[in-house]
Amino acid sequence: MLSGGLRRGVSGDRDAEDPPCLAAGLPQGLTSRPRASAQRCQASGAGILSGRVQSPQRELHQSVTMGSKFLCSLLEDYRQIYQDIHFRDSKLVVDGNNLAFYLYNRSNLDQNHGGEYLAYHVQVQALFMALGDCGIKPYVVMDGGSGTSDIRLDTRMERARGKVRRSQGAALTGKRRDILPNFILSVFEQRLSDMEVSLVKCFGEADGQLAALAREWSCPVLSGDTDFFIFDLPEGVLPLHHFQWDSVKTSGARRYIPCRRYTTSSFCTFFNIDRQLLPLFASLAGNDYVNLREITWGKNVLAGSQTELSQTARLERLLRWMSGFQTTEDTLTAAMDLMPNMSKQAQTEVKTEVQRSTLEYRLPSSSLRGFFSEGTIPSLPAKMLICVPDWVRTPLARGELGADILDLLVHKRKILPSQVERSDLQSSSLTSQHIRKVWYGLLLGQRGGEVEEVDRVGLELVRVKVQPLVQGAAQTLRLDSLPQADPAVRLQVFLETLGVEEETLEGVPAHLRLPVAVTCYWLRRASPEPTVLKALLMVMVQGELNRQTGGTTGWQGDTNHISEPPYFVVAHSFNQWQACLKDASQLNLLLCKPLPKPHFAWLYQGRLVHRRQKQLQEREPEDIVQDDQFRRLYRRLLGAVTQTDPGANWRAGGPEAQLRASMEHLHLNTLDEEEEELGGAEAQRRASMEHLNTLHPNTLDEEEEELGGAEAQLRASMEHLNTLHPNTLDEEEEELGGAEGLDQGSDRPRVTVRTRYRTKHRKDRSRNPELWRKQEREWWE
Repeated sequence: MLSGGLRRGVSGDRDAEDPPCLAAGLPQGLTSRPRASAQRCQASGAGILSGRVQSPQRELHQSVTMGSKFLCSLLEDYRQIYQDIHFRDSKLVVDGNNLAFYLYNRSNLDQNHGGEYLAYHVQVQALFMALGDCGIKPYVVMDGGSGTSDIRLDTRMERARGKVRRSQGAALTGKRRDILPNFILSVFEQRLSDMEVSLVKCFGEADGQLAALAREWSCPVLSGDTDFFIFDLPEGVLPLHHFQWDSVKTSGARRYIPCRRYTTSSFCTFFNIDRQLLPLFASLAGNDYVNLREITWGKNVLAGSQTELSQTARLERLLRWMSGFQTTEDTLTAAMDLMPNMSKQAQTEVKTEVQRSTLEYRLPSSSLRGFFSEGTIPSLPAKMLICVPDWVRTPLARGELGADILDLLVHKRKILPSQVERSDLQSSSLTSQHIRKVWYGLLLGQRGGEVEEVDRVGLELVRVKVQPLVQGAAQTLRLDSLPQADPAVRLQVFLETLGVEEETLEGVPAHLRLPVAVTCYWLRRASPEPTVLKALLMVMVQGELNRQTGGTTGWQGDTNHISEPPYFVVAHSFNQWQACLKDASQLNLLLCKPLPKPHFAWLYQGRLVHRRQKQLQEREPEDIVQDDQFRRLYRRLLGAVTQTDPGANWRAGGPEAQLRASMEHLHLNTLDEEEEELGGAEAQRRASMEHLNTLHPNTLDEEEEELGGAEAQLRASMEHLNTLHPNTLDEEEEELGGAEGLDQGSDRPRVTVRTRYRTKHRKDRSRNPELWRKQEREWWE
C-alpha cells in the first residue's frame, strides 16, 4: 500500500524574476527555466542529455530524436507533478536492468579498472534488505534481448558508438564516462538468486510485460526509464533518483521508504493534455522506437527562435500545442501539416513510423503473473518458435541463460561490449573470438549461416561476418537436445574450446575451475602477452578465501572512482581476461554448466588488482600476503595455469616484463595456440631471440650497435626465416613497426620485426611514463 497520506509535492522556490508563460494557453505557472537537477536524472539511467544550444543544423535533429529523453528534466522543473509518499507493505515491480546499472553509477564505484564487483554486490544486498525491512515484496523483471523486432536497433547502434568514444576518453583522462564493467548484470542476478528474490527474464524487451504486470497487480514500477512515464499505470512509477532506500524511516512500529510517485493522470492534468495522446507525444518528441530525421517543424509548435530554446522548453511547447487536440489521428494529421518541406511520400513514411512507435506503449496481457505465482514458464513468441528450441524457455526465464542467445538465434547478431581501453590497441573482444565461434556453432550449426559481430576497430564501430565453428566433440551435439547430451561430452567440448586438459583442473576449488581454464586460454591468446598473471591470481585467491569466511569488506581496498587513467597495457590485459571469462561463461551456460558457475563478485576487484600489479614490481605475492591458506591456494592455481604453458612463468609479472610489454604493445600480435604449426624455422628464430635476451636484456635501447654478435645472429636467423616463409612478414608492418595493416582477426601465426622506427620516442616514454601520460591526457582534454 501507499501510506502516509498521498500529498502533492511542493516545488522548489523560484526567483521573483521568473519569465511569464511562454504563450497563451500554457498552464498557469508553467515556465521553461531548466534546473541543475537534471544531472540527478542522468545518473538514474533515464538518458537525460544536457540542454546546451545546438547549431541550426544540429538542433533540429536532436530536438526531434532526443526530445522525450528530456522528460525527466522537465519533471524536475515542475516537481509538483510528483507526489511525496511513504512506501511500505506493497508489491513492487522492478525494472531490473535499469536498477542494476543505476545502482553501480549511484554508488560512485570505479569504472576504469574493470569493475568493483564485491562493493557492488554489497550495495545490491543492502537495497533488497531495505525493501524487506519495509514489508515490500520485489518482483524483478529483466530484458531477454531485443525480441523479434529490430525497432530499437538504430538506438542500440548509436549507443554502442557513443560507448566506443567515451571509453577512449576514460582511458586517456581517467574520468568517468559511464562505461560500466562487464559483469554488472551477472553479479546483480547472482546476488538476487542467493537472496531468493523473485526474478524473471523476458523473451525480448521487458518494458511491456513489466508494465502489464504492474497494472494487473495495481502496484507501482521502480525505474529510471522515462518510457514508464508514458504507460498508463494505476499506481504509477517510483523514479529511482527519488527512491531513498538508504534512508529508511520509522513511523510507530512500521518502517517505510520516503520516495516520490509519478502518475500519468497528474502529468496530463498539469499540462492539460489528453492521456491517450501521451504515446504520440513521446514519439513526436523522439524516443527509442522512432528516429525522425530532417524534419522542419512549423513555428506554430516551436514559436520564436529555435536556437534560443532549451530542450525542455521545446517539450513544453509541444505539449502546449497538443493540448488543443483530443484524438491521436487528428493530432498526427496536424503534425504532418507542420512539415511543409516534406513530400507526400516522405510524410506517409514518417506517419507510418510514428504510428508503429505509439503501438509500443500499448500494454499486452501479462504473461508473468503465472510465473511469479505458480511457476508457469511463459510461452515463446510465435516468431521464435521456428528457431528457438522449447527447452531454452525455462533456463532463460529463470536467469540461467544469457539474454544474447535469443538475439543470436533470431537475428544472428552480437553487439560486443566496450571496455575502457585505448583505441590504438585491438579490441579486447578479439581475444575471445574463438570461444564465441564455438558458441555460435552450437547455436546455429555448421550450416546456420554467419553471425554479424559489431565491434570497434580504432574509434569506429564495424560489422564483421563470423563463421560459426563446429569441430571435435561439438560435432556430436545438437542444440535441440543439449540438456540430454552426455555430461562428459559437454565438458569435453568446453575444455577443447579453451585448450585445457581435465587433469589441469584437479585440485582446483570447484567454483574456480572455470576461471582457471579461462586464464590458461587467455595466456596463450592475449596480445600483447600478459605480464599480470600473479596479480590476477592473487586477487582471485583472496576473493575465494574471503567468500569462504563470509568477509565482504576490508580486503578490497579503495573502490571509489578516481580521475586517474589506468596503466593502459595492464588494463588492456585485464580487459582481455574479462572478455574471455564472459564468453566462456556464456558457453558454459549453453552447455548446461559442465563446470560450476563462478562467484563473479569475488573473482576480480579492479583497483585492487592494479595495486597488486604495482606491488609485484618489488615483492613476490607470498611476501605481500603472508597467510598459509593464501600461499597454498595461490601455489595450486599458479601450478595449474603454468603446467601446460612454461612461458607463463615469464609472463606472470615483474617490472622488466611490464616494460617490454608496454613498449611493444603496437608490435605484438596474438599467436595461434597451435604453436607446433610454426615449423622448425620459427622455432629457430625463437631460440635465437631467447638467447639474445639472455645475453642482452636491454634490447629495446636505441643504441642497437651495443648488441654485437648476438644481434647479428638474430638478424641472420630472421632473414633465413623470411627466405623459407616469405609471407610471414607484412611489408607494411616492417615499415610502420607493426602498427598499421594488421589482420587482427586472423588465426595465422605471426612474426613481428622491430625496426629503428620511432626508437627514440619509445625510449623517452619508458624513461618518463608519467610525463608522457600527462601530456597525452592534456591533449585529449
